[in-house]
Amino acid sequence: MSDVKIRRALLSVSDKTGLVELGQALSRRGVELVSTGGTAKALREAGLAVKDVSDLTGFPEMMDGRVKTLHPVVHGGLLAVRDNPEHAAAMEAHAIGAIDLVVVNLYPFEATVMRGADRDTVIENIDIGGPSMVRSAAKNHAFVAIVTDPSDYATLLGELDQTDGATTLAFRRLLAAKAFAATAAYDSMISQWFAYADQGQKFPPMVSMTRKLAGTLRYGENPHQDAALYLPVGPHTKGLPQAQQVQGKELSYNNYNDANAALELAAEFSGQKPAVVIVKHANPCGVAQADTLLQAWQGALACDDVSAFGGIVATNVPLDGPTAEAICQIFTEVVVAPGADEAARAAFARKKNLRLLITDGLPDPRRPGQTMAIIAGGILVQDRDNGAIGEADLKVVTKRAPTAQELADCLFAWTVARHVKSNAIVYARDGVTAGIGAGQMNRRDSSRIAAMKAAEAAQKHGWPESRAVGSAVASDAFFPFADGLLAAAEAGATAIIQPGGSIRDDEVIAAADAAGLAMVFTGMRHFRH
Repeated sequence: MSDVKIRRALLSVSDKTGLVELGQALSRRGVELVSTGGTAKALREAGLAVKDVSDLTGFPEMMDGRVKTLHPVVHGGLLAVRDNPEHAAAMEAHAIGAIDLVVVNLYPFEATVMRGADRDTVIENIDIGGPSMVRSAAKNHAFVAIVTDPSDYATLLGELDQTDGATTLAFRRLLAAKAFAATAAYDSMISQWFAYADQGQKFPPMVSMTRKLAGTLRYGENPHQDAALYLPVGPHTKGLPQAQQVQGKELSYNNYNDANAALELAAEFSGQKPAVVIVKHANPCGVAQADTLLQAWQGALACDDVSAFGGIVATNVPLDGPTAEAICQIFTEVVVAPGADEAARAAFARKKNLRLLITDGLPDPRRPGQTMAIIAGGILVQDRDNGAIGEADLKVVTKRAPTAQELADCLFAWTVARHVKSNAIVYARDGVTAGIGAGQMNRRDSSRIAAMKAAEAAQKHGWPESRAVGSAVASDAFFPFADGLLAAAEAGATAIIQPGGSIRDDEVIAAADAAGLAMVFTGMRHFRH
């Protein structure tokens, strides 16, 4: 018989959500309630009969509550294998009563850290007795049910209703798995706090990262791949998973990946004039800033409206009606913005499948942190690429210095290039991308592709010349040869921004001088693999 009748329950919770209702429901079923401290007080104030743990152990709570449940009478009642004659004899000899149900949630360590508490307060919010009871009950799930999440109270009561006041082994197994996950996550948060916040270790000798399932996705990058979304446990930056989805189908794996790329680039323009980013397959295919959001949309779309079809759009300011109406003119998978007025929402509402996401502000592009990549046999960890350069960091290396407009275009192109897959080349003029070359095996081909896209856009829109003419060109890493730079010059670029650092820098600089280009070095590269 795998069912276990619930006769005695031990309740000790930090989060008292639903506690009284649970206690009342258990009491109505004839369950003896045993509790500690504030939990017992809350139950008594609700008129429930409660036995203190100290009544079982014969010892009072002591040392500011640090010691109260760490006692053989408690853990014997949790760990005893009840159909083992030796265990049963020990229980009889030492007057240890069985505990059939444990309801425990732990000290609020995460909340304490997040509110900026001092070190001593953080340490005091490391629970000891709670995890010990959880682990004891979970280990002995053959006989004991362990509930660690208030959201499971209703499920527990439903189980008791269906099994005449008992729990099944299958149910207890589910609870045990969740309980061990809860203590693992708790210990992980503590170890991370000690390593990163308390000790200042960037790469601790051992690290445990906990993630909580937010939901499964339709599939991964391809239909034959299963996929899910997990959220970090503990302090973390808000992004797409925390956004309000106003409408549209659920987001796919690729939607999340592409929309995040768009949001991260849009965040580069936080606090600046309106900007629009269009992303396809995690690469920007059009980016623009303008006096109005509609003008920014028009500029970004004109860069490469072929790639924009079925793409992702992100903005740095709330959406307005005219811009939303314009976006709806082409097929768009996802739109992400830090807000949308009623006219914008109404326009998108006519496109039922379009996913509209409203974020709580924009992530900080310079935030600290680390990124991870899984490889066969290991995990690569590195600092986020949050490095930045400004006008004062640039070094003019050519005979001709860039004009004020060329300098502005260089910095704009550089901002976009850091979000383009390597090898990356970005042409920009007047705050609008003219052509983007991404992910090529050599920089010359990226430069040619970007110039080709600029030429195609000009032909399609009937412009007298390509936007690459008079543009600035950004390269995410140095030009190893002059050929990529010369390709940019042939397309009509007049200014170059690149990291420098090649053994052939002198050759590249000479080629730029010969072509009459202005070129600046940043001293910082932005590979994006």
